[in-house]
Amino acid sequence: MIKANNPKLRSWIATKADSDFPIQNLPFGVFKSKNKSPRAGSRIGDFVIDLHELQELGFLSDLDLPEEVFLHTSLNYFISQGKDTTGAVRERLSEILQSGNNELQDKEEAKSKVLIPESEVEMLLPVHIGDYTDFYSSEQHAFNVGSMFRDPDNALMPNWKHIPVGYHGRASSIVVSGTEIHRPKGQTLPPDSKQPVFGPSKRLDFELEMAFITGKSTKLGETVSTDQADEYIFGFVLFNDWSARDIQKWEYVPLGPFLAKNFASAVSPWIVTLEALEPFRVSGPKQEPEVLPYLKSKGDRNFDINLEVSIEPEGAVETLVSRSNFKHMYWNVNQQLAHQTVNGCNLNVGDMYASGTISGPTPDAYGSMLELAWMGTKPLKMSDGTERKFIHDGDTVYIRGYAEKEGIRVGFGEVKNKILPSK
Repeated sequence: MIKANNPKLRSWIATKADSDFPIQNLPFGVFKSKNKSPRAGSRIGDFVIDLHELQELGFLSDLDLPEEVFLHTSLNYFISQGKDTTGAVRERLSEILQSGNNELQDKEEAKSKVLIPESEVEMLLPVHIGDYTDFYSSEQHAFNVGSMFRDPDNALMPNWKHIPVGYHGRASSIVVSGTEIHRPKGQTLPPDSKQPVFGPSKRLDFELEMAFITGKSTKLGETVSTDQADEYIFGFVLFNDWSARDIQKWEYVPLGPFLAKNFASAVSPWIVTLEALEPFRVSGPKQEPEVLPYLKSKGDRNFDINLEVSIEPEGAVETLVSRSNFKHMYWNVNQQLAHQTVNGCNLNVGDMYASGTISGPTPDAYGSMLELAWMGTKPLKMSDGTERKFIHDGDTVYIRGYAEKEGIRVGFGEVKNKILPSK
């Protein structure tokens, strides 16, 4: 039992019933403010916790942390201290913030340094991402896309139920929530044409995904088993893998996505630790045919995390377009990491591994506009009366996610991006 996960815990900091950040969460991120340089923080309710100030004031003195471990522009150095350390920091935060603990609560000057209203900070990309892998692990999504581009009888490629399919994406263009994104340009092949044209994408799409971040490195040639994977997974973020479907369709044979994906992907700023998500584990779909021995995994390896996508046209209110759940993944994260390393590929702290589009079993649970509007044949109506087959300039897309059990909600906040015209 992880003490910080106790559903009975309450904090002396008031949190709303629908807050993503109760005392049972305590995620990690990087922030800056008018008076503070970039640094590591945690969050409870509507407050960001300055971990550097907490350390400087002596509240973490028993944890034997390196000096200025929190005074970095990414969490990589903190994460590299290992799960014993990061878990101890979370447990200590839980102690300090619990109702009945007056260590910080009664010290007004210290509180003013440690607790900053969320509205006064700017959140930054939480980790330096050296490498990024995008998987393709939702069976419903793979079936939907295969049905569109081939036919339902041949929707899944022959390898799909044998390996967690993935590709290496562009790490440098992963941005934090709130970043505005320009519509990408590239080559597309117009209908009934044999010659491509160049210009802005006309089929810009979101992809509802989650991503995990590795907190432990390996050497070239080493492998990580499904049983060992939890030791290497630090935590999770929401992930929007922006996609230009018309560019993708023209370029993806024979080597897969390139310009259609590498212009931008976006993440939520708070990393929810694997430990905070332990209460929300569930079993995954039955895998048939039986997977090879190195991909077999024991226990509950999926997570019951509710996911939502909304589109907000410029000047209008947002419209909810999708409700899905992370539990629908066919290939779980332990299998993904085992497959990633089975050939000896090395891992680094801060690497990011996205799930691929997460589509549920019903049309309102599909995780992309390609599926929701079914290649443009079933447009979605927005709050202002306009319709969407794909994303328009001026639209803001929101992805939100949270897990809920025994009255405790552990969430991720949101990842949002506004689309600007091509440069």
